[in-house]
Amino acid sequence: MGPDDELMPLIGLANVACGFHGGDPVVIQRTIRLAKQNGLPVGAHPSLPDREGFGRRHIDISPHDLFAQLAYQIGALAGMLSSEGMQLNHVKTQDTCGACVFGVPILIIANTRMENMATAMSIPYIPEFFPDIVYNENGKLMSILTSGGINLDDVQSKVERIITRNEVITKTTVGAIKMSFEGRAFSCCIHSDLPHPVETLQAVRRAIKAATK
Repeated sequence: MGPDDELMPLIGLANVACGFHGGDPVVIQRTIRLAKQNGLPVGAHPSLPDREGFGRRHIDISPHDLFAQLAYQIGALAGMLSSEGMQLNHVKTQDTCGACVFGVPILIIANTRMENMATAMSIPYIPEFFPDIVYNENGKLMSILTSGGINLDDVQSKVERIITRNEVITKTTVGAIKMSFEGRAFSCCIHSDLPHPVETLQAVRRAIKAATK
């Protein structure tokens, strides 16, 4: 879906689509092997069955059917990882889809009901920050389809600000708002299907280096 060969040396975790919104067995195997070559832990990136909408559309589905489809995707990726001598490291669901697998941490969008539930249920998780997506005045992510994403020139300052000040500049307010990352380790999620993913990731790495030196 993106320039994986260029991205892999720059990231710390690889989230691999499981076929329902992107990828297929051949692509999944290639991606796993590429991650292995770069010494990266690999997580399952399951979604609702929505290849046409890349897993970003709302789909009505029963809890029973959702569980079955998630278990199928995560199990398939775990099996392919095993065939390469690797283990499932984590689970990161795609956009409108949410689930957890006991035994590995889940990546969760910070400041959401899902984060509150994980905390209440003592489920291990890693909060996520999104350098390439716009936040609104409530600290929630805005739709990529309507907000148009963030300007590449603003990525480095955005990440430096969240690390050093725990705040973001929103698209719907004047000035910055406080977030919930202070004093916590978190993951920065970069989308390989959005414009300029390599340059975005390079800007993130520069920001982390500048903010933590």
